[in-house]
Amino acid sequence: MKRGAIGQMLKEQKKHVSFHTPGHKRAGEDITELGYSDNLYSPHGVIAESRREAARILGAAQTFYLTDGSTCGVHAMLYALRRRGVKRVACPPFSHRSVLGGCEILGLQTVFTPAHRKDGIFLQPKREETEEALAQADALLLISPDYYGFFPDLEFAREICTRQKKPLVIDGAHGAHLHFTEKYAGRYADMWVDGLHKSLPALTQGAAVSANEEWADALEEGVGLFRTSSPSYPILKSVEEAILYPRNEAVERLAEKTKVRVGAIKNDDWTKIVVPFGREAKNAQTYLELHGVYPEFNDGNYLMFYCSPATKKGELKKLERLLTGLPRGKAEEEACRAGVVSERTERVPLMQALDRTAAADAGIFPPCVPLVRRGERFSEEMLRRLSQAENTFGLKDGTVSVFMEEA
Repeated sequence: MKRGAIGQMLKEQKKHVSFHTPGHKRAGEDITELGYSDNLYSPHGVIAESRREAARILGAAQTFYLTDGSTCGVHAMLYALRRRGVKRVACPPFSHRSVLGGCEILGLQTVFTPAHRKDGIFLQPKREETEEALAQADALLLISPDYYGFFPDLEFAREICTRQKKPLVIDGAHGAHLHFTEKYAGRYADMWVDGLHKSLPALTQGAAVSANEEWADALEEGVGLFRTSSPSYPILKSVEEAILYPRNEAVERLAEKTKVRVGAIKNDDWTKIVVPFGREAKNAQTYLELHGVYPEFNDGNYLMFYCSPATKKGELKKLERLLTGLPRGKAEEEACRAGVVSERTERVPLMQALDRTAAADAGIFPPCVPLVRRGERFSEEMLRRLSQAENTFGLKDGTVSVFMEEA
């Protein structure tokens, strides 16, 4: 595989006495900004060279490396929107917490497209819903692809944003592997995020955010506000390598065949094998982990297995063998119910929250999408899934925040 400018610099680095950070003093690849290693904030050497090549590959005017994950890139894009006068952002209700949190921090109003689920999974917005939401907003933010492997109508989104003269930004955190294809976010968006560590071989927190010519300066300002001033050079190197990583079409084809053989849902992204288990999901996860196979997540309905170009054929075959014959249940689905919002809140044990109105979002991570939103009632199914999840948000010591019911 081709070595990038940052990787070559680190390879050629000479041993030296470290009177600089980091404190482990071992030099090696984990260094700081030195005379030969360039500076992420004002690059003029190897980082600048590497970024130019990345922008060329990704089809951007400017690409900015992130060692803080996709969240940093999402916040930088939202800042750029606000900097240019955007006040309302149209987006799907299943947007990642970074989108919702960024809008709250920056004072941006969210205009949600309608929430539709099928078999327990949020659906991408329909054309007419997207256009209607955009008419009430100043910008459109889409998730492409989502965590379950589905895409919005990107061509239509680009067309209506151009027609209404409003920017299109894309949270492509789960689509970095698509830059070889027509589905890549950068072919449509004014600004977009690539979560390189998710679907390409980069270290955790390795990501990039890019923009076209019109939005590059505003995005650079946002990146400067949210990005760390002490970047990890091993992560920078891995970001560079991930963008240069070759496509693995053999694994892509095998992943698609594996989906069919294991009864996964029919989605549009080869990296995401989503298998329905319903109430058997926890038992299936336990069985698989006992045999050394760890899924990306268990949302209480589905187990999702994340592939990448680095996935080995033997690993897919082992997954298929272990999944064959495991008991399956039907994915649970129920409509959200609006609750009653009051001025006072209290915390109650999770299993005592049935039919109470949530005072804060709560959900499972991954996928980091609220299972119940502020103002919605907790249902029996929501409580089951939250109680069985190993990793959650919105819970504290087994309790959730609910609105107090007025007498």
